[in-house]
Amino acid sequence: MVDFQLYNRRRSIPPWFALILSLSVFALDRWSKHIVETTVGFTDTIHIIPNFFDIVRSQNPGVAFGLFAQSNVPFRTTILIAFSVLAIVILAVLLTRIRRWDRPTGLGVALVFGGALGNVFDRLRAGMVTDFLDFYVGTHHWYTFNIADTAICIGAGLLILSMLRAPHVT
Repeated sequence: MVDFQLYNRRRSIPPWFALILSLSVFALDRWSKHIVETTVGFTDTIHIIPNFFDIVRSQNPGVAFGLFAQSNVPFRTTILIAFSVLAIVILAVLLTRIRRWDRPTGLGVALVFGGALGNVFDRLRAGMVTDFLDFYVGTHHWYTFNIADTAICIGAGLLILSMLRAPHVT
């Protein structure tokens, strides 16, 4: 039998660290988007690593990977904002229970929370999210994304890792 409280108490991250991590992700996301929005035009391309990585400026009215961007559903932005705010509330509640989790779970939730805050801020401010990181090989481009999206993906990966590593109780 595994004593979950003892297991997680020794390996959890402190709540203050989770809060600082989430706010740091939000601040870095806002700072990077501000720089792109004030210095890069919609037709500009800044080559960082030729044939692999550029900085561009795009606006995504949909969700991750451009899903629903072309949708003509009435109130699309309002619906996306409502779901995003609901996700923020759920993540905030989860963060209050951080002492019960292992490190990857705590870090994952904190990263997802910070990234979600960054993208919700954009959606509330402008009705869409600014994306600017463009990775590609030849003519094959990945979806353009931002720092918040990166934090959300890394956080989700940590949550999956934590689930796969969870002690099995029989």
